[in-house]
Amino acid sequence: MSELFRNEPSLDFSTASRADAMRKSIEHVRSRLGASYPLVIGGHHVVSAATATFSSINPARPDEVIGVHITATPEHVSQAIDGAAAAFPEWSRTPVQQRIDCLLKTADVIQRRRAEFTAMLILEVGKPWTEADGEVAEAMDLLRWYAHQMDRLASSQHLTPIAGEDAEYFYVALGVGAIISPWNFPLAITTGMTSAALVAGNCVVVKPASNSATTVAWLVDALHEGGVPGPVLSYVTGSGSAIGDALVEDRQVRFIAFTGSREVGIRIHERAAVVGPGQIWLKRALLEMGGKNAVVVDETADLDAAALGIVQSAFSYQGQKCSAGSRAVVVESIQVSLLEKVVALALELNVGDPADRETSIGPVIDANAYAKINDYIRKGALEAHLAYSGDIPQSDGYFIRPTIFSAVPPGSTIAQEEIFGPVLAVIPAQDLADALSIANGTPFGLTGALYSRNPDAVADARSRFHVGNLYINRESTGALMGVHPFGGFNMSGTDSKAGGPDYLLFFMQGKSVGERLIDGQRVGASLAHARTH
Repeated sequence: MSELFRNEPSLDFSTASRADAMRKSIEHVRSRLGASYPLVIGGHHVVSAATATFSSINPARPDEVIGVHITATPEHVSQAIDGAAAAFPEWSRTPVQQRIDCLLKTADVIQRRRAEFTAMLILEVGKPWTEADGEVAEAMDLLRWYAHQMDRLASSQHLTPIAGEDAEYFYVALGVGAIISPWNFPLAITTGMTSAALVAGNCVVVKPASNSATTVAWLVDALHEGGVPGPVLSYVTGSGSAIGDALVEDRQVRFIAFTGSREVGIRIHERAAVVGPGQIWLKRALLEMGGKNAVVVDETADLDAAALGIVQSAFSYQGQKCSAGSRAVVVESIQVSLLEKVVALALELNVGDPADRETSIGPVIDANAYAKINDYIRKGALEAHLAYSGDIPQSDGYFIRPTIFSAVPPGSTIAQEEIFGPVLAVIPAQDLADALSIANGTPFGLTGALYSRNPDAVADARSRFHVGNLYINRESTGALMGVHPFGGFNMSGTDSKAGGPDYLLFFMQGKSVGERLIDGQRVGASLAHARTH
């Protein structure tokens, strides 16, 4: 590949023409809502009048149905895995460049439909405009980044030469994979896990979160339009409790790539470790399981920049990001002045329907999340001081006030458990050493941020802040693929760095071939020849 990888820029909706075009796209997509979507198994659309269905809905308008989806059965899952296993030999031997081209063409499909995908994310999962467009850009980045990385890894790797023998080391695909994706980044995260597996030569069965099944149905269509053969990529929908175990436990499944809650991730880890009858490998599990991330601020920090970073980290996409900075750990000497700035910025947040351009905070995903987050807020009121609670619109949607607690004890419920909502816990610390101890004092280790102008403090955080993604003098969210490889430590997951230079290695295994030369020549074809033939 000759072109250098570059991140897709976000769109600027401040211009009247672009904002008007986005409004028209939202209305266009809204006019298509309520459609029924089949399962996609072995290259065929599967619809059965006898099969139960469920609907994804607009969390800002719960009476608005986005899409109607089939509740798959374990039998459907088995059929999809069988089809993927049958397709694997041919797909794994497909020339690498052809698989790379599928990713690049899919990126072009999404680019062409950018406004439609953005509108779907706004309507189905409640993302404000800039957040939704940013996710679409990230999906394109992932497709192009993994295409470039596969081009790099497809060549024979460097080995130490030996006289009279030709040695090669290269990567081959694993087999059939299960992709279990979340609702909060249904396009980007599903794209990343799926495209990495496919370009490496694997066949996959994708199971999206039920809340975002329509977005993923559109993605599967885009991948097929981009050239991925039907049997190589199947799509099944339904609750994890109904079909999750069937996906994970099938003996033909070689790997599982999952993003979601800690509880479900641990269960997948346990179930994947069981070797079933007839299974001839140990399954791999890639698990991304959330975080309880801290933004640390010391006494030397630019407080205006820190306040902005805290608000962006805590409240962007309603705090429904695994990278959300739901804790602000602040050195006591600056706590009062910084808290005033944070509250002042929170006052500027506009809660409302994300279909409106002016909205900065939309709804949480569903009724269960609404109840759970409000329960955490009630617990927070008993554990700490309520410093701010914003206004919410009069609506039937699942809107929650941006909420800030101060004087939060480090061991309290709201300081330890992942809330996944617009709730910020401000925790006082004696000094930087104490702040880093507090920041590290949860079971998670995904992202963290430090605001400081002290070089020694920055150096200390680099070595002591135990997170997979550390940011200095910027917010804890907003990783760019190819720039900030993303994945966490401890209970945040297995730390396979999405958007990094070694992410694809999870989906492949190394093969070493040594050939004794005859009359100084090799008999077998070179890997370079095999790549394109």
